[in-house]
Amino acid sequence: MVDHTDREHTNTTTTTTTNGGGNSGLAFIVGILVVIVAVLAWFMFAGGDVPGDANDINITVEGAGEAVEDAAEATGDAAEDATDGQ
Repeated sequence: MVDHTDREHTNTTTTTTTNGGGNSGLAFIVGILVVIVAVLAWFMFAGGDVPGDANDINITVEGAGEAVEDAAEATGDAAEDATDGQ
């Protein structure tokens, strides 16, 4: 019979350590870049125009007539005063 008393026993222990928190900043930056590229692509495929009639601009200023006249008179008076002293 075979003698089983001369057996060798070998135990191997493997430890794996992972660091999961180091990639959150990189993921945030990649996410921002994806959003920027998506917005730029939308503008490029839209022809660079904003939807609607964005080229038509109308500006109306009401009630500023008297203020403009007063400012013109004050500027004229200041110019006359500056040239009178010379």
